[in-house]
Amino acid sequence: MSIHPQAQAFLDLGASLGLPDISEAGAYAARATGHSERDLSGPIESGVTIENPYFTGPTADLPLHVYTPDGPGPFRAMVYFHGGGWVVNYITKYDAQLISLAKKTNSVIVSVNYQKSPEHKFPIPFDDCYAALEWTVANAQALNIDPIKIGVGGDSAGGNLASGVALAARDRGDIKLAYQLLIYPCNGPEFVHDDSVPNADGYGLTQKGMKWLWEQYLNGDEDRSHPYAVPHAASSYEGLPPTVIITAEFDVLRLDGIAYTKKLKDAGVDVAYRDMEGMIHGFFNYGKYIDEGIAVRDYFAGEINRILSM
Repeated sequence: MSIHPQAQAFLDLGASLGLPDISEAGAYAARATGHSERDLSGPIESGVTIENPYFTGPTADLPLHVYTPDGPGPFRAMVYFHGGGWVVNYITKYDAQLISLAKKTNSVIVSVNYQKSPEHKFPIPFDDCYAALEWTVANAQALNIDPIKIGVGGDSAGGNLASGVALAARDRGDIKLAYQLLIYPCNGPEFVHDDSVPNADGYGLTQKGMKWLWEQYLNGDEDRSHPYAVPHAASSYEGLPPTVIITAEFDVLRLDGIAYTKKLKDAGVDVAYRDMEGMIHGFFNYGKYIDEGIAVRDYFAGEINRILSM
């Protein structure tokens, strides 16, 4: 399939701004230009209360957004880790998506503003995210959450963090996750290493940019074998929770997500996978311009509701 006209129009709009690739701009400039319109992901719906607590993580006090849908509960829950290559973005940028998913899945969604690289390399962002899961579990009663219906989710680098957190929860045995939602995750730097990688340039996130982002997150080659940093490095995927995963057809990370899906399925994990035809990396965040960024929420919610009803 060819690229969707709305996705191409969004890319053309971005190109007209003349901004450099993130690998050339660097972290400071990328953050400075990353505060886009609040409704970039689509309209901000009502019917959900947003609270903004802090909790003390392993190395810092961390802000949360807690989205609670109207109604008596008890609720399901998802702990969400936002994308941005471990370097950019922030939790308020996800209000539209997470309000919608909170309503569609009757879930309290806890989104954590984890510390960013390169100032805070692995394992700090991962540790922050795992601590947010622990905080959610510890406060399940106060949040009116069913403790056996808690999942994790994330997009792009957040999908990496969700994958790492799910592996750690399995390994440590202290938390049993109900599911993981992985939105075009970046789970292995090897998938953007080769010069022949598809969709390397011209579709938003570039191969050069993704390689640079991995360099910001990892401390060096020693981290490439750590499964919580690089989930593709895990020795086993057995025992992971049911998984909802998507890739985008015109995304430099597409083969990464396809390979991770295969590893999960081969290990006997219940996997719902969809390759989003005509879509680009990040489309989940561009609902104001790309209709599928809003429509895909129904797919996520339908699969999450299916899993939680089993």
